[in-house]
Amino acid sequence: MSQISEAIVLESLKQIIDPDLKKDIVTLGFIRDLAIDGGDVSFRIMLTTPACPVKELMESQAQEIVRGLDGVTNVKVTMDAEVPQGRGIKDNIAIQGVRNIIAVSSGKGGVGKSTVAVNLAVSLAKDGAKVGIMDADVYGPNVPMMLGTGYGQPDVENNQLIPIEAHGVKMISMAVLVPPDKPMILRGPMLHGVVRQFLSDVNWGELDYLIVDMPPGTGDVQLSLAQLVPVQGAVLVTTPQEVSLADVRRAVAMFNQVNIPILGVIENMSYFIAPDTGNRYEIFGRGGGQSLCDEYGLNFLGEVPMGIEVREGGDSGVPVVVSFPDSPQAAAFNKVAEEVARQVSIEAMKPELVILTKSQ
Repeated sequence: MSQISEAIVLESLKQIIDPDLKKDIVTLGFIRDLAIDGGDVSFRIMLTTPACPVKELMESQAQEIVRGLDGVTNVKVTMDAEVPQGRGIKDNIAIQGVRNIIAVSSGKGGVGKSTVAVNLAVSLAKDGAKVGIMDADVYGPNVPMMLGTGYGQPDVENNQLIPIEAHGVKMISMAVLVPPDKPMILRGPMLHGVVRQFLSDVNWGELDYLIVDMPPGTGDVQLSLAQLVPVQGAVLVTTPQEVSLADVRRAVAMFNQVNIPILGVIENMSYFIAPDTGNRYEIFGRGGGQSLCDEYGLNFLGEVPMGIEVREGGDSGVPVVVSFPDSPQAAAFNKVAEEVARQVSIEAMKPELVILTKSQ
């Protein structure tokens, strides 16, 4: 029987290539706590997100490869995740404990942006990530209703707001600071102050992802956020019809102007499947989100079908990924969450990959 060694195990595991980062998992430093006891081999694979879509595939590959080595009688692989710190943007304030900030935005209202933001956050939390959501849509703050938190005011500790938690997600919103029946009459400088307070005066704790539900359009809040905080990337929400796509084009130009990477585009309300017949109806057209991505060279993160389950989940305060986890809508949101996490990891790891390339 051949003597197994750490070097032999690590060399064998170099066969596994991360499909997004284009490097083997040993070079990327994913292999942790490798231990060998006779013919027993154990190690952890530390992925860049708990929402990794190839987690099961990578685990089975590692099991098969190491089990095939001479002298190995038993293999134990533990899958784990450590979300990398976002690269950030120079001169912008960081939020202590928050690894990545994702802006969810749209060029216009009525496309379901807040619904996407809430279900994205809850889906990532269900996968095991530490997630927060900041409701920056100060003119129409409805995240508390969608999460079912009500409008009770948050606690204050050490002069910081403590986020309200629901469905594994930490949340702060203007709606819990101002009575919901009061109008939001805010001008540019005041908006800037609100955004700064939400960023610096909230104790978010340790978060892998902070989802920011932006107001629709390309106005003061978007610019304030870009100027104040290192946003890792923006997710743009659209619907298939041309009027929505035209507004998203303006959002693309705005984020490019402030040097915030666009992680990709989500097409919401893509189609409707009649529950009685199973027929598919493309009420708002077809393929608009994909064509927009093709036009600008962006990532298409997925399409979410219409369904009464989404509306019911939003109205009841139990998002569809929780209330109807087996629905097509929940499956679509889960897939979108995996794609968003994947793109965040790619962005966060880019500097490291450049260094690795130069050293070779």
